[in-house]
Amino acid sequence: MSETVLLAKSGRQTGSPASRRLRAADEIPAVLYGHGMDPLTISIGRRELRSALSGSAGLNTVLDLSVDGTVYPAIVKELQRHPVKRLVSHVDFIQINLTEEITVNVPIRLEGEAVAVLSQNGLVDPAMDHLEVVTTPRNIPDEIVIDVSRMEMDTVIHLSDIELPDGVIATADPDVALVTVLFIRAEELESDAVEEAVEGEEGEEGEEGTEGEEGADGTGAEGAEGGGDADSSGRG
Repeated sequence: MSETVLLAKSGRQTGSPASRRLRAADEIPAVLYGHGMDPLTISIGRRELRSALSGSAGLNTVLDLSVDGTVYPAIVKELQRHPVKRLVSHVDFIQINLTEEITVNVPIRLEGEAVAVLSQNGLVDPAMDHLEVVTTPRNIPDEIVIDVSRMEMDTVIHLSDIELPDGVIATADPDVALVTVLFIRAEELESDAVEEAVEGEEGEEGEEGTEGEEGADGTGAEGAEGGGDADSSGRG
């Protein structure tokens, strides 16, 4: 579990024009709330935020959010992005108690190679890319690793099949599927191969036909021009 210090400034002006000016100065408008405190409008540096969340814990990084000298233990509650540029446009921080449980989403990572599945034209398919868990802030795992190397064609890995770290409890049903196997029929593979071959042949024929047509047009044009010259000479 990662933890780091992030500096913030209080007293920022609210409203769209003020927020645009902040972003133009590479600052991000944000708000801090939670545990009975009045919401505190703050601003943070874009580069500093990127650095603070660049560790293995990502958005689950426990931050020492320092606002004008006062430190608040906090995590990112919500991060908003520009719909086109995808730059962070606003951040909600929530103050936490390091001894109280909180609910967070932890990413799932598949590990290993399912040889038996691949040898039978199968495909390992993650049914979920994250898992919601309840735990204390200092006990948040960076990721949930699932070994798929022993999977067979009929294997389904359920939540109940994996072992979570001590003190980490998943909120989902134990029977929920985390990883499944997709079967790709041989006919589909052959059909894809045939389509690719046909497309390749059509592309080659199209190129040859285009070259031939261009040559014919060119010859005809040159012949017409030549005939015109001859006619002119004859009339002369």
